[in-house]
Amino acid sequence: MPPFRVSTTRLPCWVVLSRRSLATVADQRQVPQTVIEKIVQKHTIGLPVGKVVKAGDYVMIRPEHIMTHDNTGPVISKFKSIGAARITSPRQAVFTLDHDVQNKSPKNLAKYANIEAFARTQGVDFYPAGRGIGHQVLVEEGYAFPYTLTVASDSHSNMYGGVGCVGTPIVRTDAAAIWATGKTWWQVPRMVKVELRGRLHAGVTGKDVIVALCGAFNKDEVLNAAIEFTGDGVAGLPIDDRLTIANMTTEWGALVGLFPVDEALIQWYEAVLKKLELRTFSVDHSIPPPPEHPRINRHRLDAVRAAPLLSDPGAEYASHLVLDLATLVPHVSGPNSVKVSTPLPDLEARRIQIQKAYLVSCTNSRASDLAAAAAVLRGRHVAPGVEFYVAAASSAVQREAERSGDWEALVAAGARVLPAGCGPCIGLGTGLLEEGETGISATNRNYKGRMGHPAAQAYLASPAVVAASALKGYIASPDTLDAAALPPARPPVHTIVSPPPSSREAGASATTTADEPLLPAFPSTFRGPLIFAPQDNLNTDGIYPGKYTYQDDITLARQAEVVMENYDPGFAARVRALRASSHVAEDGVKAGVILVAGYNFGTGSSREQAATALKAAGVPLILAGSFGDIFKRNAINNGLVCLEAPELVADLTRAYAKNGARGAGGLGGEPTVDAGLEVSIRMADGEVKVTGLDGGSRTYAVRPVGQSVQELWVCGGLEGYILKSIRA
Repeated sequence: MPPFRVSTTRLPCWVVLSRRSLATVADQRQVPQTVIEKIVQKHTIGLPVGKVVKAGDYVMIRPEHIMTHDNTGPVISKFKSIGAARITSPRQAVFTLDHDVQNKSPKNLAKYANIEAFARTQGVDFYPAGRGIGHQVLVEEGYAFPYTLTVASDSHSNMYGGVGCVGTPIVRTDAAAIWATGKTWWQVPRMVKVELRGRLHAGVTGKDVIVALCGAFNKDEVLNAAIEFTGDGVAGLPIDDRLTIANMTTEWGALVGLFPVDEALIQWYEAVLKKLELRTFSVDHSIPPPPEHPRINRHRLDAVRAAPLLSDPGAEYASHLVLDLATLVPHVSGPNSVKVSTPLPDLEARRIQIQKAYLVSCTNSRASDLAAAAAVLRGRHVAPGVEFYVAAASSAVQREAERSGDWEALVAAGARVLPAGCGPCIGLGTGLLEEGETGISATNRNYKGRMGHPAAQAYLASPAVVAASALKGYIASPDTLDAAALPPARPPVHTIVSPPPSSREAGASATTTADEPLLPAFPSTFRGPLIFAPQDNLNTDGIYPGKYTYQDDITLARQAEVVMENYDPGFAARVRALRASSHVAEDGVKAGVILVAGYNFGTGSSREQAATALKAAGVPLILAGSFGDIFKRNAINNGLVCLEAPELVADLTRAYAKNGARGAGGLGGEPTVDAGLEVSIRMADGEVKVTGLDGGSRTYAVRPVGQSVQELWVCGGLEGYILKSIRA
């Protein structure tokens, strides 16, 4: 992340600007842009004439739409707490209830009723529980539409890229800011081109593509990037496969996963329009046709067709990755990590027994997915001892599957039906994995503890493989899969094309730092005991379990008690003990327990509590090799300081991680290492001094935060800053 700088022009403090971050003022026709940069430019406000949006820029965006789901309740509380009364643009907001739809408790029903009442009062489009998963609804109802920018307070908004819409996640505080002002800040991610070559063999799906990509390029090649999918292989991918791939670019680490608006997509929308034209009982052509859909209509589609957006020759990409689709066989992800991807034949040979199978979620529960599973199970029955759970991505999808007979085939085969919603994918409701069980799922995440007990094993695969595994009782391929017609069962051919030297040099120039002036109320130093989590990709499910995420009345004190529960059940108690035994009382010094972690800390969902729980527990600052962008955004918005310290991480790994490598705990296997170290971080110049390491002290340098982040910290976060601005 580029350093936060002080601009000579005073701007709102959450809009962080640096010399490199300012968009180029030039003739736009002479500055090549990617298609993603062009779409972002369309939705950026306050740009001077001639200013061109590029990767790395901090911009103020006005998204086409902003979706919130069950987390609408907390966003309402934030919205009201900042003094706002009316949503600035009611047509911009969309509410969908989808996560905890199995929960019929009076408390949850009251929450849902309050959200609906707020929607009606504000004039916001509202989709109740049972209508479907928000991301699927946004595609079906045209809120996600080609060449637009739509955001959601959910990490899987990347899915909108499957229909040529730049979808990206924001967090709850951002959502409240957008309701109040219509806009929020965003840093345009680095651009990565992913070229798909060749064609998939029969029986290989979009799910296999993204599972293989996550496993093949598993060294953070796309971390916090905006992916543009290109290549001759794209044309052969059905739109449902594109939606699946775009959806799971989140797990791959990206912030955007955009497919091109090509003829295949245009024809897909033409078919949608034809269905909309038939939504009437009347056959009398003398009467006027039904009203056109407000977002999916002939005028809008013709406008897309008439003004195509393409990346310019010479547009800059941080990296160029290539995958040969013709060399891909079905793949399975896991267990418990999307970075582990194995050819299906290898796992099938091991006959890994399963107890549960899942065909649910926004990733793979569309009509084509249900049809693929039904083709495997029609006339047969799920294996004894296996529970097979099915939920459509939306009520519209379920109706289509019922009309085709696929739904009946699944039920007859023994599938247990759940309502259209997230359910087991987020670890809520019926059918969760129990301790010691193994499950296979068509969902997007198999993080430890996400779909049930932390001691369970979770694999991810395509709908057909999930159905075949449910049928046979072990991870298996469908009988219809012709192994002889597939390429050899090994990882697909994949390559990395190095970025041009100019791009590398530009990236290197951004690392230059200087002392940062400090605001009077911002600490000059953070100091306290150091604890080390020797783990890369420590995700938000490990930091803050999903089962607590939608308990809207949970207190900060309670968040502090359960923080890191899925990763280290003893973490909260250890932090409490260290705080009790540490006494720092100096002016300008912020005391607390300093957490050091590996790379991509906080990857995963958009849950804000992953940041607020750590802060509430007494962790005021985190040092890591790198951070997941959504977590970092949540941290900045809530006054939790995040600094990258790769050299410190390397030294702690060498000294205290088992076998000198992250991923297996400390020297004794403990998930969190407390070696009695003390650390002090000077905020003006970024000096980090660790006492006790190797029997002495060592000093490191980190990039300090600028005054914009400092001001958010002083205000208690973005919510406090907006409140301050409104009152001013």
